[in-house]
Amino acid sequence: MILTGRSRLAGVLGWPVGHSRSPRLHNHWLERYGIDGAYVPLPVRPESFASAVTALANLSFLGANVTVPHKEAALRVCDEVTSSARRIGAVNTLFFHDERILGDNTDAYGFIQNLFEGCPKWKATSGPAVILGAGGAARALCVALMDAGAPEILIANRTRTRAEKLADSLSQDSGGERLRIVEWGHWSDMLSGANLLVNATSLGMSGQPPLDIDLSALPGTALVNDIVYAPLETDLLLRARERGNWVVDGLGMLLHQAVPGFTGWFERTPEVDEELRHFVLEG
Repeated sequence: MILTGRSRLAGVLGWPVGHSRSPRLHNHWLERYGIDGAYVPLPVRPESFASAVTALANLSFLGANVTVPHKEAALRVCDEVTSSARRIGAVNTLFFHDERILGDNTDAYGFIQNLFEGCPKWKATSGPAVILGAGGAARALCVALMDAGAPEILIANRTRTRAEKLADSLSQDSGGERLRIVEWGHWSDMLSGANLLVNATSLGMSGQPPLDIDLSALPGTALVNDIVYAPLETDLLLRARERGNWVVDGLGMLLHQAVPGFTGWFERTPEVDEELRHFVLEG
């Protein structure tokens, strides 16, 4: 990659940020499409986040992605945010235009696009969705499924009060009346009739405890998704596949959520394909 004085610049803000695969992902696209630009990691301490964003805008960066622990702080520094970011309560993508900071959250988009790509026959409207977890990722999933028309969304979390807080915060949202809290561990009641099961917890991730779940009540027609991608095929996905369910891993969510940012910064809509999947996984 050779940069010029006209190179278009973007990056990812996080603390730490060395784990992020976003630089590998975006720079692959830049090279693929022959774009004069660069996407760089930007490690920023939480107390310096607001000033760092202002500095990037003043340095003619086109924008940046935002990862932990800055997503909620990013919402506060924006002059304008999208409806998706406001509803999710966090920003993961920044755009700098005419001295204004615009914020978006593309996690809901990335999640639903990953399901549609991984299982084209699946429809959100076909039945209830079950979400395990009640953190920021689960919130984005709820927004995505409400917008996609899921008739009911069941939320289960090991700490029930967190699930209740999530549901309450979305209760005034369009479709929020479709949210229902279910008890963690009541697998039969939770999974019977489900159209989708999503693990949005860290359980089953490399280095974390396993997700101990009984899938016997899950219909064979249900789609199962795990939003983590380390490992790429979690024990949940392996067991679901063995019993005949459709499964979609979590890598596609990472790849698809990057598309709107890249498109806005570099004026080219990138393709998510197998070559990209393999390249990002190798990093």
